[in-house]
Amino acid sequence: MRPAPEAEAITASSAPRSAPATAAGRAADAVLAPASRAAGLVPVTERAAASSPASPTAPAGRPSVPTDHPVAGAGEPRAAASAGTPEGAVQTGPDGLRPVPARRPAGGPEENRSPGTTRYAGGADIALRAAAVPPGAGEPGPGSPLSRPGFGSPLGEEPAGHAARPAGAFADLPESASADTQLIRRTLSEIEPISDKVTSYFYALLFLNHPELREMFPAAMDAQRDRLFKALLTSARHADEPALLEEYLTHLGRGHRKYGTQPEHYPAVGESLLGALARYAPNTWGEAAEAAWVRAYTTISQTMIDAAAENELHAPAWWQAEIVRHELRTPDIAVVTVRPDQPYPFRAGQYTTLETPWWPRVWRHYSFASAPRSDGLLSFHVKAVPAGWVSTSLVHHANPGDVIKLGAPAGSMVVDHETDNGLLCLGGGTGIAPIKALVEDVAVHGRQRPVEVFYGARSDHDLYDIETMTRLEREHPWLSVRPVISDGPTSGLRGPLPDAVRKYGPWNAFDAYLSGPPGLIRSGVSTLRGIGIPRHRIRHDSLEELVGALD
Repeated sequence: MRPAPEAEAITASSAPRSAPATAAGRAADAVLAPASRAAGLVPVTERAAASSPASPTAPAGRPSVPTDHPVAGAGEPRAAASAGTPEGAVQTGPDGLRPVPARRPAGGPEENRSPGTTRYAGGADIALRAAAVPPGAGEPGPGSPLSRPGFGSPLGEEPAGHAARPAGAFADLPESASADTQLIRRTLSEIEPISDKVTSYFYALLFLNHPELREMFPAAMDAQRDRLFKALLTSARHADEPALLEEYLTHLGRGHRKYGTQPEHYPAVGESLLGALARYAPNTWGEAAEAAWVRAYTTISQTMIDAAAENELHAPAWWQAEIVRHELRTPDIAVVTVRPDQPYPFRAGQYTTLETPWWPRVWRHYSFASAPRSDGLLSFHVKAVPAGWVSTSLVHHANPGDVIKLGAPAGSMVVDHETDNGLLCLGGGTGIAPIKALVEDVAVHGRQRPVEVFYGARSDHDLYDIETMTRLEREHPWLSVRPVISDGPTSGLRGPLPDAVRKYGPWNAFDAYLSGPPGLIRSGVSTLRGIGIPRHRIRHDSLEELVGALD
């Protein structure tokens, strides 16, 4: 079980927003107008009547896309630049100057403009500023607030597979950091102490100005509230790491198909992001910072749009899966087995997102508890946690015949079958589920590779799957399973799980796999690095797909 949800971007309905003709719409705009103008944003409908005419109607089945939003190209398909025109150049169109779209492979969704939309954004004005202000323009001098030292710790976490930065990381930006990245990180540093206020204001802008989006979020926003905002900030922070950012955003774009996210939803998020930053980062916000954020969000949104369009060609947005078996292993742990309504491709060690009929629009992560099976069945180990809506429903209310939804598989904690290295596996609590799947995967491939499993729990009673693991140990001479108890009496190993690993070894010929609570991941990575296992041979998936392990 993955005890915490993924980092998420916008989940929204596909209906484009129309002008606020209703009293509710006018009231929402009245609330937003002062804050928007204070942030330097004006309603698009109040601009001079020089806006471009509407494009032809969008193809059937695909809603049209407004082009007057603060991010040039966001929500629009990536098209090839005209011959002889360099990428990023400015060319003249009906709206005036606009950046030339970057070249991308054909095949993305075709979108067109929706007329009559009212948006609290600079629209083409902000797009023009983004294109006209080159990276590095307006850089602060020594006396500017932007150049002051002592920036705080980063807001949020880091993408999966990347080490978290220590506190004060923004104070000493690397010389290789681009001008845009420096501006973005300075903004992040300013809002870090008041991140709750910034997040709340972001959602206020989003839901008041685009009320149709609210219904696509969970009824209770306690757990959901900061996921979208943190995903945006995490993505912007890594603007100088294109490979890492591409992988992170591609996964997000594919995963957000299950929410019904469409290209036209991204401009609303961009408007709200810029509005929140402008309000709460007065010392670091300005024309250059705004342009840097526009460029970053253009990349973020377009990468996600392209990934979703590509994934739509060969995979559904979600799978329906019927529960066929429900086995209560302990009073709060159940093994749930489901049958998808169509083939579900995945690899051992991966995980999925899951939605139950009892809590619509609330998705949680769970690891697959077995390698792919010939009968197509999937199993999950679920522990009911206090106030856990989804986990409690699955453990105490689900029955055979109930139908749940599955998102696409994700995660990189998979076996490399091109090497003869052994596997050192640390599984804590229900984190033993993907470890069991890895063992089965090695067995299926038939290679005699040593696999050492350390199975951690609080007490012997919590070793709910120990019989399965010891059976596998008897069947495969290359497998060794060692239970480790942190509290209470036991006949086996006792103490923290990472400490038990130090007593054995050497592990220089092993690849390491960790699964369990975030605390186990952090301490496990630290221990494994300390005993000589290099970072690139330590695999795990962690909280909100973000790593809290120290480098």
